[in-house]
Amino acid sequence: MTAYPLIPKSTAYLRPGQFWSIPMADGRYGCGRVLLPRAGGSGRTRFIGAILDWVGDAPPSSDAIAGSDVLTVGNAHVRLVSFSGGAILGERSLEADGIDPPATVDTYWGDGYAVARVERRFIAGDPPPTSDFRQVSSPLTEEMLRPSTTGRGVVQFDRRLTDEDFGRLGEWFRPYPEMSLRAYGSYDHSITDLEFLRFFPTLRRFGADALWDSLTSLDGLRYLPADLEELGIGATKSKLDLGALSRFRGLRWLFLEGQTKHLEVISELTNLYDLTLRSITMPDLSLLLPMRGLRSLDIKLGGTRDLALLPRVGELWYLELWMIRGLTDISAIGAISSLRSLFLQALRQIETLPDFSRATSLRRIHLETMKGVRDLRPLATAPALEGLELIDMRHLRPEDLAPLVGLPQLKAVTPGLGSIRKNEAASALLGLPLVRGAFDWSADPG
Repeated sequence: MTAYPLIPKSTAYLRPGQFWSIPMADGRYGCGRVLLPRAGGSGRTRFIGAILDWVGDAPPSSDAIAGSDVLTVGNAHVRLVSFSGGAILGERSLEADGIDPPATVDTYWGDGYAVARVERRFIAGDPPPTSDFRQVSSPLTEEMLRPSTTGRGVVQFDRRLTDEDFGRLGEWFRPYPEMSLRAYGSYDHSITDLEFLRFFPTLRRFGADALWDSLTSLDGLRYLPADLEELGIGATKSKLDLGALSRFRGLRWLFLEGQTKHLEVISELTNLYDLTLRSITMPDLSLLLPMRGLRSLDIKLGGTRDLALLPRVGELWYLELWMIRGLTDISAIGAISSLRSLFLQALRQIETLPDFSRATSLRRIHLETMKGVRDLRPLATAPALEGLELIDMRHLRPEDLAPLVGLPQLKAVTPGLGSIRKNEAASALLGLPLVRGAFDWSADPG
């Protein structure tokens, strides 16, 4: 017999039809449903869930959600349930509501997706989309080539198109300079190079990822215009030569995963605004020093342990560090006076947070699965801190948040301490609401 409320740590106690609460910023609640307790091949932490087209002044109940339609379906980590203080509250038969789990689900949700989706639906009123998304394949159809209503978004394909269709798609892109093209998957191993880019002479945004087994060369990048603005290259079995990137001196956004051959070329990309390095190890951050305009930096995985140069890298507004092997010292973060938002996740050997007294612009901090961090007193040294998110910080006790009581600028705290009891006790101690919505670190602080 399952005891409710339930905050799942794995899929072990999930069952089809269970429903969970999704607290919203205006005090109302949305509702999620478990469709499949375990997503195929994804271990014991991911499930297939649905968000209902339902809102209530009180948390959902079996009677209240009866007959509610499904708004959207996705593949989610169990953390999504408790992300904003939600919990599984009960179980109701899917059949009773005419809900059938889909045969396949290709949409993956981030941990905060459920909150964002219900607030967009019931607070913002589902405003018209600001971007377009479409999957294309050969033969291209009129629907695939319908005009874009936004001029922004992503067009993607997971197997090579015919040359004729590539030509038609290239012509479609001409009036949409803000639209991105993405090549991924290549499940039939047909995308082995980027020579198809010869059909896209006006393309300004391109990404190639999830092509581990098939992509063998980046030479086709030579077809892209020198004023390319955004580029993403995922990991491949053999390291690819990054020398081709030297043409794109005006590049503003770059994502690289696992690519280290001629990595030094990134020092020539001095106009970068946003850089993500995933599964890449550097001895230090000296390659980034020429990027004077850099505002956003993500370092994920890899083993770059020396962060001493961080305060001299660009003028950082956003910094994200995630699962960096062997990293033991992040004290340099405290000297970044321009930093507005900090995201730290799963840095296993970090036990001490920086002194943030010199981080005078820092307004939002997100700490997730930082199991070595127990002393939160350094957070109180951040003079402008307004919002703090503690996600999957099960090792903390409510009283560990005592150093944050009474901070004059602190407006909201999300305590994700692993249980409703602990979360409620922490919120009562602080007397502050939960953090709501994403923080726009790129906005003018004035």
